[in-house]
Amino acid sequence: MPSLRPDQLSAHLQRGLAPLYLVHGDDPLLAMEAVDDIRAKARAQGFSEREVLSVERSFDWGALHAANAGMSLFGDRKIVELRIPTGKPGAQGGEAITALCANLSPDTLVVVTLPRLAKRDQSAAWFTALTRAGTVVEIYPLERARLPEWLAGRLARNKQSADRDTLAFLADSVEGNLLAAHQEIQKLALLAPEGRLSFETVRASVMNVARFDAGQLTVAMLGNDRARLTRMLEGLRAEGEATPRLVWIVAEEIRTIARVQRSVQAGRPAAEAARENRVWGEPRVSLVAAAAKRLSRKALLDALAHTARIDRMAKVVAKGDAWDELLQLGLKLAA
Repeated sequence: MPSLRPDQLSAHLQRGLAPLYLVHGDDPLLAMEAVDDIRAKARAQGFSEREVLSVERSFDWGALHAANAGMSLFGDRKIVELRIPTGKPGAQGGEAITALCANLSPDTLVVVTLPRLAKRDQSAAWFTALTRAGTVVEIYPLERARLPEWLAGRLARNKQSADRDTLAFLADSVEGNLLAAHQEIQKLALLAPEGRLSFETVRASVMNVARFDAGQLTVAMLGNDRARLTRMLEGLRAEGEATPRLVWIVAEEIRTIARVQRSVQAGRPAAEAARENRVWGEPRVSLVAAAAKRLSRKALLDALAHTARIDRMAKVVAKGDAWDELLQLGLKLAA
């Protein structure tokens, strides 16, 4: 039977339903949406009942045979969803699945969901029986380079759009997690109007809802806004922010400045070098570019060494007040 990518499933379903679908792969959102599409098509064709079997320890494999062979309470056609979260049905399960594939009921649509299996597991008799009896929908992780395009497509469904830098920032914010990306798109649909979204609108939506935003700490630091820097550190401390996380944020910003500095010294324009190093939106692009020009290589290396000392203080393996040292480091970089 054919193997489909998620973006090919819609066209396939327009031509009709297969008796069995095997949805397997790496991304839970894409897998869930594929099953939703199959289920919607089946209901449109009269499959009005649904039975879900989730394989856990001590699962009774006789339930699978009963679901396939048994008549619906009202004589209607039904969808049987077999979920195997571990991807390992065991010997008894393998036999039950193979028997199912050999005796599919015309009044039952079977949808089997699995995580992606290793090659050796895909050669098992039960897996081979599934691929021969039905249509396979293979879910591969979305390549990082394609994520902004994917986000643009999802925004377009809500009649919204964003520029390249904003999409890149959003892609970085969700770290390739499509479920998180889906949630952010839904949030933007509720909170923002239709049309072009500004960078600040998107940023405000995805940032932490806490009053003090740790991600803005380095903006205050590089912007030489000493009063704001002091106020933010006090607020973050009062809110119980984890000190090691703040140290990591500051250290990553220093490393980013160093990378931008190297790019500029190699002849790249500062703004372009910033974007290439995943610095998005104003004022951060300008601030990082200015810091790369203003701070010496030695100052950046000294600052990184300082973050390492603060990290040891935060983890109580060195003496000192990590919060006070963070403030002193911030003031030094702001100078």
